Amino acid sequence: MPYVNIQVTAGVTREQKAALVRDVTDSLVRELGKQPEHIHVVIQEIPLEDWGYAGLLTDEWLARRERDGG
Repeated sequence: MPYVNIQVTAGVTREQKAALVRDVTDSLVRELGKQPEHIHVVIQEIPLEDWGYAGLLTDEWLARRERDGG
C-alpha cells in the first residue's frame, strides 16, 4: 500500500491539492501498477515560519528577497 507524504508551505489551493493527489496517484498506477484504492496521499501545509531555507525561516527569507528587489 503506497503512502506518499507531500509537504508544502502554506497557501496551496484546494484545486492544486486535488491535482497533486490525482497526478501522484496516476503516476503510481502507471509506473508501479498499483491500484488507486490502495494509494494514500497526505498533503501537509507547513507555515512559512516553520520552514527553513538557506539558513533562514522562509518568511524571513521571502521578506529579505522582496526588500532586496527579488
